Amino acid sequence: MADPTPAEVQGFIAAGLACTHLEVEGDGRHFFATIVSAEFEGLSRVRRHQRVYTALGDRMREQIHALSMKTLTPTEHAAAPGSGPGAAASHHH
Repeated sequence: MADPTPAEVQGFIAAGLACTHLEVEGDGRHFFATIVSAEFEGLSRVRRHQRVYTALGDRMREQIHALSMKTLTPTEHAAAPGSGPGAAASHHH
């Protein structure tokens, strides 16, 4: 099975999760995603990540070997523009 492209991973996430902003970078095996969704309101970081894994489904196990993500609500995203000091910390698995 071919490794997915960042655009494909972005499509997989978007198909299963309503996002206001979604960005995926990667090399086919390791990906970094910035995901902004109103569905994250009130959820812990762990629950947000579980929500993304649910959206990815079996692809997470079969095709995507490493996914790091920054999960933000629209309010958090608006408060932390860019990736400079003060932006939300990323979380690596």
